[in-house]
Amino acid sequence: MILKYGSDPVHFKRMSTEEVRENFLLQSLFVPEQCRLYYSDLDRALIGGLVPTVKSLSLPAGKEIAADYFCQQRELGVLNVGAKGSIKIEEKSYTLDYLDGMYIGRENKNIQFTSDKADKPAQFYLLSYPAHKAYPVELIHRKDTETSQLGSKNESNERVLHKYIHPRGVQSCQLVMGVTELTQGSVWNTMPVHTHARRMEVYMYFDLTEEAVVFHLMGEPGETRHIVVRNQEAVLSPSWSIHSGCGTSSYSFIWGMGGENQEFDDMDSVAMKDLA
Repeated sequence: MILKYGSDPVHFKRMSTEEVRENFLLQSLFVPEQCRLYYSDLDRALIGGLVPTVKSLSLPAGKEIAADYFCQQRELGVLNVGAKGSIKIEEKSYTLDYLDGMYIGRENKNIQFTSDKADKPAQFYLLSYPAHKAYPVELIHRKDTETSQLGSKNESNERVLHKYIHPRGVQSCQLVMGVTELTQGSVWNTMPVHTHARRMEVYMYFDLTEEAVVFHLMGEPGETRHIVVRNQEAVLSPSWSIHSGCGTSSYSFIWGMGGENQEFDDMDSVAMKDLA
């Protein structure tokens, strides 16, 4: 488990490019036969990737979360960005195709992740927050998610938003999670920008070619910075920061939030004239 410490907006202004990347960029999430986890002090989020091949993998618990097992005091959202796989929780097994997801509430002890084929493994993206209440386990098929059409071709930000875990869908304690897919020819996400001081957010970018990158924007609206992000890398976004990006091609990203409020539209919009 790799520890990541955030920054306040004052110190953030003085960071070098290397320091910004070290504090907010999560790389090498998907390593075959490994469960790779990052622990952030931002709302105590846990972010990771898990790639089983010839054998099943389970989630570790350690000193960082002070628990006997991973979901003892936590809830967990999972999305599969690889080939077909399955998650076994206690004695029940669930099959996940590409971009299917799962919500796993606290107090679920025995959780095993498996790929159908070792040479075409599942890639399970994980996002977890502390939870004070247990909610039921639910399998979430991509085709059943609530969707919204956003943006326009003229603004180069035409995209489809899929809500997986949210108050009017799969219930959770504080986790909100979904996927945004940009249409071909669109490159901008979350522009015009916003902040939400009541919760932090994580973006995990995927569906990028080897040569493509996303310039992820962050920082206070009046003093923004960028991080160059490649395929299957994630960025931590503090509650005081904007979170937006522009790619060299179209792409998709998984967004997830945890904090004081689960309402998706709880945003503090920023006017374009106020960006710098």
